[in-house]
Amino acid sequence: MSDPVIRRHTVHAFDEELDRLTRHILEMGGLVERQLQMAVRALVERDETAADGVIAGDDAVDELEETIDHEAIRILATRQPLAIDLRMVAMALKISNDLERMSDYAVNIARRAKGLLDQPRFKPMITIPRMAQVCQEMLKQVLDAYAARDPAQAYAAWQRDEEVDQLYVSLFRELLTYIIEDPRKTSACIDLMFVAKNLERIGDHTTNIAEKIHYIVHGDRINRMIRPES
Repeated sequence: MSDPVIRRHTVHAFDEELDRLTRHILEMGGLVERQLQMAVRALVERDETAADGVIAGDDAVDELEETIDHEAIRILATRQPLAIDLRMVAMALKISNDLERMSDYAVNIARRAKGLLDQPRFKPMITIPRMAQVCQEMLKQVLDAYAARDPAQAYAAWQRDEEVDQLYVSLFRELLTYIIEDPRKTSACIDLMFVAKNLERIGDHTTNIAEKIHYIVHGDRINRMIRPES
């Protein structure tokens, strides 16, 4: 590898492989963003077509995860990356897993939405769309942070998970009150509790991605007491 032309070619090829891995992660994240948006629309607007679209879209997410796994493993085996390059490849494996789980939760929401189609409406959908909006904003922010390798932006998204948790607790208590007041609403309330729990878990996986972005750049974990520098 002493020939500088060969060395430049090898470095350029490696950079292209890392860029392709990043593009796959961002493509996968975009699919999950779309699934989450459609799942909540299916729930709020009682849109069975949207729910079916979310469920059908899970295969594309799974295929991308498999592609990312194969590419990351091949890079680790053939390039033997070091330092930040090694962290980028290793975290791609983990981030794709987080995104795949988020896709599964969006599918769960879509299935609950289908189950609620025949149930009478008994309350305005306010808290769940708000939870979903925060989750979508967090996901977009961490994907932008991943593309830019921006730990400060990732940290800003990471901090918003508390807002999701607070909304979840508030909704859970509200739904329990509905069940106590009218046990006939138990089935619908339980479905909505599961929807809220899935959104809460999506928020958790988004914070996981934020933590992985911080690790890629800095090589350590987010300190919960200190705002990390960019």
